[in-house]
Amino acid sequence: MRAVVQRVSRARVTVAGEVTGAIEQGFLVLLGVGLTDTRTDAETLARKIVALRVFEDSDGKMNLGLAEVGGALLVVSQFTLLGDCRKGRRPSFDQAARPELARELYEAFCTITRSLGIETQTGRFQEHMDVELVNDGPVTLLLDSQRVF
Repeated sequence: MRAVVQRVSRARVTVAGEVTGAIEQGFLVLLGVGLTDTRTDAETLARKIVALRVFEDSDGKMNLGLAEVGGALLVVSQFTLLGDCRKGRRPSFDQAARPELARELYEAFCTITRSLGIETQTGRFQEHMDVELVNDGPVTLLLDSQRVF
């Protein structure tokens, strides 16, 4: 499971003119599910993201986590994170999970972050989405549950 985590001052997702999720301070998480991912990957990644300490404390150091700053998550399904661009000019998505598994693990990820006490907003699975954000910093991190943290 792969995630691009962007620290934001605000972000929102719109589908067909309807806002499906919006947050102020927190993380925009673009989440991609791979063929071999499991619920363990979803839990590992959710816990890691919620625990990231990348918000500034009173000394200006990245030392605070989401809960400490009252931050939220906006989680957007993003199968293209599994795109392989090593050959040719068109990405291969062979390593992306089928929609049934991807939806299950995407929803599990969101359930887990909510159970950890973090407000979690979402996009809409398998829909064309307009994603808007104001990257705070900018701070952008790439995480992969298949690689040791």
